[in-house]
Amino acid sequence: MTRDLLTEFLSKHPMSASLTPSEVDTLMQYLEVVETHHKEIIADIGEVGEGLFFVVSGTAALYDDDGSQEIEVGRMETGELAGEMSFFDRVPRGVRMRALTDNTRLLRLTRSKYDRLRVEHPYIAVNVLEFAIISLDHLIRRVSEDVATYARYLYAPGKK
Repeated sequence: MTRDLLTEFLSKHPMSASLTPSEVDTLMQYLEVVETHHKEIIADIGEVGEGLFFVVSGTAALYDDDGSQEIEVGRMETGELAGEMSFFDRVPRGVRMRALTDNTRLLRLTRSKYDRLRVEHPYIAVNVLEFAIISLDHLIRRVSEDVATYARYLYAPGKK
């Protein structure tokens, strides 16, 4: 994927809605492209998040692993942010992220580049942070809906 296509993707991304084309180009200078293959681990359980990922194409899945079994607990589709929890709170990751498709492409913002971005271009960094908050909000809402559905199923009054 060429830099022009990545810049176009980023310029259409909701995070960039209030950024000028010049600011989008500046943000691109802080991001690196990560290309993965089917089932490749992108981020693993126990790692402290040193990168924040924007899914450009393909799908990544999140897995819980109790040592005997890996269970899918979520998916990150094109346009979504991944890895933001451990990136910001610096607590080791609780799930594993794997590419679900060949040629899953991500843009990674490393901690060192984010730290530079905050100092050199605070307005752009605020946009990244706000999008991370929105992403976490969406995640919490999805999990809340799943828990509510599960609880209704589990505790539904039975017929006597």
